[in-house]
Amino acid sequence: MAPSGVRIDPSARAHVDAAINDWMQDVIGRDILADARNFVPKRSGRLDESLRAEVHDKVLRVGSLDVNYCTAIELGLPEITITPKFKKALFWEGADHPVNKVTIPARDPQPFLRPALFQRRTP
Repeated sequence: MAPSGVRIDPSARAHVDAAINDWMQDVIGRDILADARNFVPKRSGRLDESLRAEVHDKVLRVGSLDVNYCTAIELGLPEITITPKFKKALFWEGADHPVNKVTIPARDPQPFLRPALFQRRTP
C-alpha cells in the first residue's frame, strides 16, 4: 500500500499572497478608484488626478498622498478662526492691510471615498 498524505509546496503561500495582491490591485482597487473618481467633487481637477490605489502586503489603500485638503473635502471642516500668536495682526503676501483675525467658514462634507468603498460589487 502506498503511503498517503498531502505535500504542500513551500512556496504556495507566496503564490497565494501574490495572487491576492494582484486581485486587490487589478480588480477591487481599480473599481474603488474608478468610483472615487466619479464621486469626487471637481473644481480644479487636482484632487481627482491625485487619487491612487496601491496594495502592500494584502492591504489596499485608496486616496491621495499629495493633496492636503483631501480629508477636509471627505469629512468637512468646522468654522476656524485664525488669530495672531506673536504679533498684533496677521499679514500675508497680497493682503491689502494687516487684520486682527481671519475666519474660515465651515465646509460641509462631500464624501467620495467612503461611498466608493461601500458600493456593492458583485461578479
